[in-house]
Amino acid sequence: MELQIINPTKTISPFPFGDFTSPYVNGEQKQKQVRTPFIESNTTDVNLQHIKNDCIIPVFAKDNERTIAHYEFIDEAINVAERIFGKHQVMKPEIRVSHTIKGRTPDAVYKDAKQLLEHEKTLYYERMAFAIEIEGHARYIDGQLLQLTIGGVRAYNQDNLYNKKSLESFKFFIGYKNLVCCNMCISSDGYVENLRVSSKSDLSERIESLINQYDAENHFQKMKDLEQYELTEHQFAQLLGKCRLHQYLPKDAKRQIPLLQFNDTQLNHVARDYFQDESFSRNANGNIDLWKMYNLFTGTNKSSYIDLYLQRGLNAFELATGIGNALREKSSSYRWFVD
Repeated sequence: MELQIINPTKTISPFPFGDFTSPYVNGEQKQKQVRTPFIESNTTDVNLQHIKNDCIIPVFAKDNERTIAHYEFIDEAINVAERIFGKHQVMKPEIRVSHTIKGRTPDAVYKDAKQLLEHEKTLYYERMAFAIEIEGHARYIDGQLLQLTIGGVRAYNQDNLYNKKSLESFKFFIGYKNLVCCNMCISSDGYVENLRVSSKSDLSERIESLINQYDAENHFQKMKDLEQYELTEHQFAQLLGKCRLHQYLPKDAKRQIPLLQFNDTQLNHVARDYFQDESFSRNANGNIDLWKMYNLFTGTNKSSYIDLYLQRGLNAFELATGIGNALREKSSSYRWFVD
């Protein structure tokens, strides 16, 4: 059974940046309803002042050299964004943290935990993710507003803090956030998975370089093209079944097939939302276009841990566009997922 092309000759008229009704007034969101976070899982919402004023800064154990703090990473991203886009277009960062590391001051070493006073407690967060929307740079797909967004991830567990100071690891992206569901849309040219730097200035330069090289038009067009293709219910079931088989393939066979990073629990959520999601469920005839399928995967990605969130977001984009390419290239390795 073949994949189906929907309106293959349909002309696409991309909206120019800024041609939309802004969801902000002077940097504040117009809508009063609570928006879902861009990542959920075991994360907690915090603000920039909290991680700046209330959290200690981890060090490299053998030489006591400090690391780049979470708030410094966010500050550098904001400063670069304001230089490129303008100060009034950079919105307030949304910050999510997980894996709290607690401690106590030396004068409270003999106290029971329940007796500790606030000033005797210390903490920092092992993992942190943030997203900053850029006002005035938005597009629409299927009537849904996509807001240009930058962001990053810092996970101290990916650095060896028990050694001497060395290059520190960061992840950074620029892409689009679907404001209908706050799913993040990431492409390969807008994402650096292993950004290793030695200083804040180095970090700032690398962030600026990524933003400047990002091709927003190309990314948008690839997402827009997903609307042209549909999977039948049988083909969608075939896709999910192959996704489950993927992790158990023999090594030799697995090397011939594109990487898939979603786990069984997340695939269960995709199957559920195929029937139940208010915005991205199947059509009346049971078919689902690849744009909706893509958003089912970016939606379930919200359940990922912080340190896996961005690469799985990219993996969802590669899966959706890869299946679309399989329509035009019968030899595409992504045909394994639907044949």
